[in-house]
Formats: sequence, C-alpha cells, structure tokens
Amino acid sequence: MASNSTAIDPATIAAATAEAKRKDKEKTAKEKETCETYIKKGLNRNVTVQFLYEQLLQLGCKPPDNMIRCLDCKDSKRGGGFGVVEEIDVGTGSSTKKLNKNNDSCTQTRKEIDALLEKQRNEGTKLRLLPEIYLCQQHLRNAAHAEEAMVHELIHAIDMCRTKMDPIKNCIHLACTEIRAENLSGECHWLREVQGGRMTTDFVGHGAKCVKRRAALSVKANPNCADKAEEYVDAAFERCYKDTFPFDRHPNLR
Repeated sequence: MASNSTAIDPATIAAATAEAKRKDKEKTAKEKETCETYIKKGLNRNVTVQFLYEQLLQLGCKPPDNMIRCLDCKDSKRGGGFGVVEEIDVGTGSSTKKLNKNNDSCTQTRKEIDALLEKQRNEGTKLRLLPEIYLCQQHLRNAAHAEEAMVHELIHAIDMCRTKMDPIKNCIHLACTEIRAENLSGECHWLREVQGGRMTTDFVGHGAKCVKRRAALSVKANPNCADKAEEYVDAAFERCYKDTFPFDRHPNLR
C-alpha cells in the first residue's frame, strides 16, 4: 500500500532551521541591548545604586570595570547573581583558571560549581568568590526590576567588602547576606507581593515572611547549604534582618 506521507525537502528543513536561529539570535541581541540600557540608567539615575557604589569606594573596595554585566542565563529562572566561584593556587594565591570576561552566557553552570565544591571537600582545594554581578537579560521585566536586582547584588558586594564572609563554606554567612539583600533591595515590597498574588489576606509581617522565603531559595542554590537552608535562614534572621548597613535605616522608610 502506498504511503500518504509527503517527504519534506531537506533544503526546506535547513532553511527553516536557519530562520529560527536567526530570530533567536536577534531576540538575544535585543534582550542584551535592553538589559544594558537598564544598567546604564541604574548607574546614572538610581540614587540607591549610586549610593552603594560610593559606599564600596569608601570601604576601600573599588568596583572592577564591567562589574555589572548582562548575560544569557539560558534555562535558569533567576534574575541575576553575584560572584564567580574560582579555584586558586594555594602557593601563589592566583587563579588556576582564567575567566572569559567576554563570555555572554551565564558565568557558571550548577554542574561546574558542584565540581569545584567537590574538589574543595575531597582535596582541600581553596576557593574564592570573585566580585562580579550579572543580570539575566531574558528575565528582566522592566527597568525597575533590573535596578532592584542591581541593589540586591550590590548589597552582597558590600557584605563581601566589609567582612571576612565566606558564603561558599559558611551557610550562616550566606543566609545573612541573602536576608539583607532581599530586605534592602525592595524585592519584598508589599506591592510586589500583591502583584505576585502572594499577599491576599495576610498583611501583617508580610515583609519578614517574604524575605525568609526568598532568602531560603537563594541559600538552597549552594549545594553545601541546600539541605538545611531554612534552618540557616532562621538562625541568622533576627540579627541580619535588623542590619540595614550601609543605610542609616531601611531604604523604603527614607
């Protein structure tokens, strides 16, 4: 019996594939352009972002060139992140692997970070966190969202600068900086919670609950801390939720 199926011309398939790749490339380029516009606007106009940059300088931590970058985070749902986990030579204190600063994909995959942490546990490898901020260009809703993410990551930079924090190995340190970043960035503002459908009746204490929820999710991203993330957040919460440094009071109350 003759088949009713019609063979598709390989040239047609190739043309359709090429067109899809072209559109995807254009979409990625547009997302990057928009993200970079958000960053430029935040650095030039957002007083909180500018204040945090000034505080880093006053603390003696000059932000590196191109500290805040736009990256293609692929399937990751995060809006951004802070730091690159890097293996260092114990003898010289220098990096054992040069980072590609021109790479526009997400700085490190979970698999790569897991491999470094495994080396740290089994071989005593020394790791450090480099001060780099990235925004996931395809997940930014608008300029306000991008600026909140910048403030969040700059709080991490402040904490790394002012303390001997080790968020790779010390889960309480990690929980504390995540609590502070969630609290001071505006990401748990009541309006944001209402828009997200997470605050319909329970208005009392919504801010603290939001900070705890989001901080625990961030702590879980570190394989060293994932199993007891909520416990680490609870242990650090009272002290770190009250800590508004470098602000004299919570930015939303200014």
